[in-house]
Amino acid sequence: MTPRATYRFQFHKAFTFADAEALVPYLADLGISHLYASPITTARAGSTHGYDVVDPTTINPELGGEPAFRSLVAALRAHELGIIIDIVPNHMGVAGGGNPWWNDVLARGPASDHARVFDIDWRRKLVLPILGDPLPTALAQGDITLERDGDAWFVSAYSEHRFPIRPEDQDGLDASADIAALLDRQHYRLASWRTANDDLNWRRFFTINELAGVRIEDPHVFEAAHALYFQLYAEGLIDGVRVDHVDGLTDPAGYCRQLRTRLDAIERPNDAPTGPAYIVVEKILGPGEPLATDWGIDGTSGYDFMEEVAALLHAPEGEAPLGTLWESISNRSALFAPEELQARQDMLSWQFEGQLSACVAAFAPLAEPLGFTTGMVRRAIERLLWVFPVYRTYGTGDAAPAIDEPIRAEARRRVARFVPPGEGPVIDAMLDWLAGTGPGDGTQVADAVRRFQQLSAPIAAKAVEDTAFYRYGRLLSRNDVGFDAACFAMPVAQFHTVAAARGRDFPGAMLATATHDHKRGEDVRARLAVLSEIPDVWRDHVATWEQIVPEEGVDPADRYMLYQTLFGAWPEDLDATDTAGLKAFAERVNAWQDKALREAKLRSSWEAPDEAYEASARALVDRLLDPGKSPEFLADMAALVAFAMPAAQANALVQTALRYTVPGVPDLYQGTELLDLSLVDPDNRRPVDYDRRRRMIERDASAKFALIRDLLALRRADPALFAQGNYTPVSATGARAGNILAFERRHGSSRLICAVALRCAAPLVGTTAIVPLSSWWGDTRLQIGETMVDAADMFAHEPVYVRVIDAQDKDQA
Repeated sequence: MTPRATYRFQFHKAFTFADAEALVPYLADLGISHLYASPITTARAGSTHGYDVVDPTTINPELGGEPAFRSLVAALRAHELGIIIDIVPNHMGVAGGGNPWWNDVLARGPASDHARVFDIDWRRKLVLPILGDPLPTALAQGDITLERDGDAWFVSAYSEHRFPIRPEDQDGLDASADIAALLDRQHYRLASWRTANDDLNWRRFFTINELAGVRIEDPHVFEAAHALYFQLYAEGLIDGVRVDHVDGLTDPAGYCRQLRTRLDAIERPNDAPTGPAYIVVEKILGPGEPLATDWGIDGTSGYDFMEEVAALLHAPEGEAPLGTLWESISNRSALFAPEELQARQDMLSWQFEGQLSACVAAFAPLAEPLGFTTGMVRRAIERLLWVFPVYRTYGTGDAAPAIDEPIRAEARRRVARFVPPGEGPVIDAMLDWLAGTGPGDGTQVADAVRRFQQLSAPIAAKAVEDTAFYRYGRLLSRNDVGFDAACFAMPVAQFHTVAAARGRDFPGAMLATATHDHKRGEDVRARLAVLSEIPDVWRDHVATWEQIVPEEGVDPADRYMLYQTLFGAWPEDLDATDTAGLKAFAERVNAWQDKALREAKLRSSWEAPDEAYEASARALVDRLLDPGKSPEFLADMAALVAFAMPAAQANALVQTALRYTVPGVPDLYQGTELLDLSLVDPDNRRPVDYDRRRRMIERDASAKFALIRDLLALRRADPALFAQGNYTPVSATGARAGNILAFERRHGSSRLICAVALRCAAPLVGTTAIVPLSSWWGDTRLQIGETMVDAADMFAHEPVYVRVIDAQDKDQA
C-alpha cells in the first residue's frame, strides 16, 4: 500500500527498535501512516547508520534483533501504522571480520559458495588494502600476527583486522609459523591502503574499501540477499522497501522489475495491509533527466523534490551579484561547470584508476577489430566520464531504453571539445556500445557496458557531491544531495510542470526536504536562500567581516563558506554573548569544517590530512565564536541573522507546506518537525528531543510543527484527495503575481487549494512579521474557481494558504 505520510528513523545501538516502539503513539497522534526505517539487517558492529550490512539474512541484534522488531511492528499495527524498510542490495560491509560470506570467500577463494556474491576479478588474488605500510615492512614491524580463535587460526593485522586462513592450511599451525609463506598461499593479498585506488580488483562502494560491491544480478545472489525481506513481507511485517543506491547495480531496471514481481507474487496474511508493495529507489536525477516509468516502482526517495523546492525559494536576481562576490573573494569561477569538470578529472585520476583500467580492458578487445588502440579507448572513456550529464545510462549491451538516447546525444555534444584530433569515431563507437548497437561478442559487450555504467555513477557522486560541492561556494544552499548547483533558481512555471508530472507518473514518490545524507538542514537552506534576495546586504556584511576577521592562515574561499555556514546554521535564540552556547556551536561547525576541507581535497584530504591547515581553520572558528575575542563579529552576525529571520521563517513554512500538499508521499526526517539547522553527518543524526515534540501535539507549538500537524490531519481526513487528486496551476494577476505559487487539486467532489508566498524578503527583513503588509500585495489576486481572491487576504497571517473543500462545500482548514 502507498503510505499517506512517512517518518524516518535512523536506527543504531543508541536508538533501537524499543526506542522507536515508545514513540509509536506520538507518530500516530502526529498523523504519520508509516515508519520509514534505516537498514534493519545486521551491520558492522557499532555501525551508526546500518548501510554496512554484514549479514542480510538476520535482523541486527544491536537494534534488538527479531523479537524487538516484531514487537515494534505489533505496536505499529495496533495504532494502524505500517513500516517501510531501507534495503542495501548494492554492497555489503566487509571490514571488522563480521561478514560470514566475505570470510568464506577469503578462506576458500573462487571455490567458496559465496564467491559469486561479490564482484571480484579472480584472475589474480583478492587485494585487501588495509596495511599502513607495504607488506614486507608490516611483517618486519610485527604488525601482522597469527592468532587462534577456538580451533581455527587466523591472521591479525594491527590487532584490529582478522582474516581467515585456508582450511587446508589450518592443520599443524602454531604461532611461530612463517607468516609470509602462509600469506603467500592464501586467496587474498594484504597490501598498503595506498594501493586501493590503483590495484583493487573488486568493485567497492564509491571509494570506501570497507564496502564491497554485490552481484545482485545473479539470481542466486538476489534470492539469498532478499530472503529475509521476502519473509518479512510474506508475514505482513513490512509494507515495502526503499532501495539504496539503485544506480550502483548492474541493471537497475531489471532489478526493480524483478523485485516488483517477487513481492507481488507473495501471499500475505488476511490482516496485513492490502495493496501492492511500496517500492521507492534512491536515485539522483540529473538536470532534466526523467525517471523511467517501466521499472515497476513508485518513484524516488525524494532528492528530486528536495532540489526543486529549494531552487524555488531562491530569487534569480541574486545569481549574478552572489557569483561576482564569490569570484572576487575566492578567485574561482562563478560558474559551477569548471568546478565539476576539474573534480571529475581529479576523481577519475586519483581514486578510480583500478576501476577505470578494468573498464578499458573490457572495451579494448571490442575496439581492436575497429582499428582503435587501447590508448584511444582509454582517452574516450576518460573524456566521456569528464562530461557525462547524468549518473549513468541503462543499456544492457544488446539494448538500451529510449530515455538514454538524449543522454548519449548530450554526452556527445559535451565531449566534442575534449576529443583528440581524429578520435571522434572512438567516442561514437563507445556510445554505440552503450546504445546496444555496437559490434562484438554479446557477453563481452554486456560486461564492458556494465563496467562503464558502474563507473560513471560513482564518478558523478564523488566528483559532484563529495568534492565540487565542497569547493564551490557561490551560495551553499544550492549545494546538496541531488542538487544542480549550476541552476540557481527555479521558475514557478517549471515547478508546476515537474509537480504535475510527478502526480501523473509517480503519485506515490517520496517527497523529502531532509535526509540522513543532507549536507545542511532544510531550514539552513531556507535561511541561506534569503541571501539571494538581499545580496547587497550580504556583501556589505562580508566586507565588514573581512576587515575585522583575522585570516589565521585560512584561504579566503574557505573563510567565505564558513561565513555562510555560521549564518545558515546559527542556532535559534543563540545570543552573541552566550559563551557556552557559542562553544557548543563551535564544536559542531568545526566538525563540519574538518569534513568540508577533506572532502574538497584542495588544502587537506582524508588520505593525507593537513593538520596544520585544519588547526588554523579550527582556530578561526574558535576565535569567531568566542565573545571575548570577536565581540564585534558576533554582534554583527547575530544582527544579520535576526534581520533575515522573518524571511527565513517564511521560506521554511513554504517548503513545508509544499511537501505536504503537492503530489507524492511526504517524508519527515527524524526531529525536523521543529527547526532543522543541522549540518552534514554526523550532525544531522544527533539525538532528538522527543519529549519536547510530544508535548506539542496537544499544546501550543512552533509555526512549523503546527503546520505539519495540521496538514497531516488534512491528509488523514481525505487521503484519496492527496493520493489521487490532480494538479492544476492557479494563476495570479497584479503587481506581485510573480511572488505567488498556487495550485488546485481535485478528486471526486473534494478540492484542495494551496497558495504560498515566494521570495518576499524585501518587505520582511528587519521586521518581526513573516508575511508582508497588505499594502505590499497591492492589486494581486488569484482566481480560485469562479472567485477572485485578494492575495492580501490569503496571506494575512501566514505565507501559506491551504484549504480543503469537501463534497458539501464545507471549509475543512
